[in-house]
Amino acid sequence: MKKITLLAFTSLMILGQAFAQTKPKVKLERTKAVQETGKSDYYTFKLSDKVTRQEVTFKNRYGITIAADLYLPKNRGSQSLAALAISGPFGAVKEQSSGLYAQTMAERGFATLAFDPSYTGESGGEPRNVASPDINTEDFSAAVDFLGLHPSVDRNRIGIIGICGYAGMALNAVAVDKRVKAVATTSMYDMSRVNAKGYFDKLTLEERTKTLEQMSQQRWADAQKGTPAPSTNNLPEKLQGNEPQFVVDYFNYYKTPRGFHPNSVNSNGAWTATMPLSFMNMPLLTYIKEISPRPVLLIAGEKAHSRYFSEDAYQAAAEPKELVIIPNASHVDLYDQTDMIPFDKLSAFFNENLKPVKATETAKAAVVR
Repeated sequence: MKKITLLAFTSLMILGQAFAQTKPKVKLERTKAVQETGKSDYYTFKLSDKVTRQEVTFKNRYGITIAADLYLPKNRGSQSLAALAISGPFGAVKEQSSGLYAQTMAERGFATLAFDPSYTGESGGEPRNVASPDINTEDFSAAVDFLGLHPSVDRNRIGIIGICGYAGMALNAVAVDKRVKAVATTSMYDMSRVNAKGYFDKLTLEERTKTLEQMSQQRWADAQKGTPAPSTNNLPEKLQGNEPQFVVDYFNYYKTPRGFHPNSVNSNGAWTATMPLSFMNMPLLTYIKEISPRPVLLIAGEKAHSRYFSEDAYQAAAEPKELVIIPNASHVDLYDQTDMIPFDKLSAFFNENLKPVKATETAKAAVVR
């Protein structure tokens, strides 16, 4: 097999790329017929007849406008709902995996919000196609802001689901945002750890230094040009047959009709060449223990190359916590394979931990205040 360097592995893990953009993509047109039928090439799944979907926007703490899809169960009645903010995978958009999760959980009675992180998809932020351990953590809290102000939502019953690279940011957000009552992750990546240390922490100091030197020099070129250059470590346009299995799995999702979306960095874009800088310098999950006493559910595939991130996060987190390993599942299987994604487990977890506050408890809380 053709040798692929550890640096290339790390870049591919961040997920593939092709072109940088200096302006946000124009918002995709969705006709009334598409909205009614759900038959849109812009979504990787059909709209369920059990939910409604509404395009919404809100601002995060940094003033960046976040684009999202709000899903509500049609049979919700007049009672306030428990709600879930959902994002990921890293480099994906709300019309892909996070939207599928949001729709499925809305079918099960939750108000759900699938959002595009800052600088990607239909969300704002300049330049395009960058990521930040801080700002993308904040995006989850901004989604909680939105949900807590919605008339259909009980703000005391809000949880978070993070997928892939945004799972680490989801845990990071819950550690500091005490409004969130429960958090679940699937196919988790710790983006700071894998950028700073490589897969399985095997990036040597020499390799790390070389990578940082290259990005430091790239800043001169970007500053002179006035725009950031794109990364050159991309998912291939065609498979050659000698790629690692995880690259094949990513390709089969992002580069085929199964999961392709024109707004997805991984399908049709490029992270900037210097995007990893902040992740290599600012660790996530430093305060993961402070999620407790709120519960954490970590879900990973048995055959996922990323499984160790969930296992290590489980060891680092405090009780109550649970680690679920899905037999025979790969990392990417948990993006969209509904026969493998444990939606029954997710529903049970959030139903248990986002129960309505009893009137007596509310009265006691009012007295304390």
